[in-house]
Amino acid sequence: MSLIDGNAIAARIIAELTAEVAALPGRRPCLALVRVGEDPASVSYVRKKEQTAAAIGVDSRIILPAVTITQGELFTLIDDLNADPGVDGILVQSPLPKHLDEVAVFRRVAPHKDVDGFNTLNLGKVAQEDDTGFVSCTPAGIMELLARSGVDLKGKHVVVLGRSLIVGKPIALLALQKRAGANGTVTICHSGTSNLPAITRQADVLIAAIGRPDFVTADMIKPGVVVIDVGINRVADATKKSGYRLTGDVHFASVAPLAAQITPVPGGVGPMTVAMLMKNTVKARRASSAE
Repeated sequence: MSLIDGNAIAARIIAELTAEVAALPGRRPCLALVRVGEDPASVSYVRKKEQTAAAIGVDSRIILPAVTITQGELFTLIDDLNADPGVDGILVQSPLPKHLDEVAVFRRVAPHKDVDGFNTLNLGKVAQEDDTGFVSCTPAGIMELLARSGVDLKGKHVVVLGRSLIVGKPIALLALQKRAGANGTVTICHSGTSNLPAITRQADVLIAAIGRPDFVTADMIKPGVVVIDVGINRVADATKKSGYRLTGDVHFASVAPLAAQITPVPGGVGPMTVAMLMKNTVKARRASSAE
């Protein structure tokens, strides 16, 4: 078993971006981070994104609306950021409070500033294999992890466990694309799939993004599989100072000995998501300077 070190690969991407930003003419790239509410995970994620941006040389603008903000008020805030020439990228941290329509909010972000890659136009560009848009950060990070770990999907059976807008659907589209590193044969599974283990055992590459701690067990995989664990689940653990531990969607202890390569949680996909957000922001800055 070989561990796919997301921290190390993300660090290399961050170093590449730091050099790229230093060479950019004019103002520094600017990323607006909008966080509604005090969800502990969201607070942590936004802080990490702010710290990484600062390390690269990207300015970040943190916007913290009241948790009671209405849909209309949030739309107005996003519209103002869309119109601000000093802002290159906009990220609205999910999850949003339940009274807000998350998909409608994603659609409100202008496609050319949608560095999270959730706008309908950018998702459509992924389906059409159009590189001018933005790919959502976690799927982009997964493809980067695979490529930099020597995993070519051509001719491989890629099983995606999960069908979310954020991970499952876009990573399936990326793995299918007619390009180097992709060209996989993709099966999407989810909570409604019958006889799920029979399908996951066919995977040459298994991407687990179902949001259930330790869901994938040793009896659900074949030896030699490459496992990408997207899950980040908080599980109560009285032995930890925080009162919880992080675990993925894969039962690492039983699956890792059978896998050819596997990502850990934490330290696998998570760091790549942040790195790809920064890559998208730099891409947005370059596009704005070309206009």
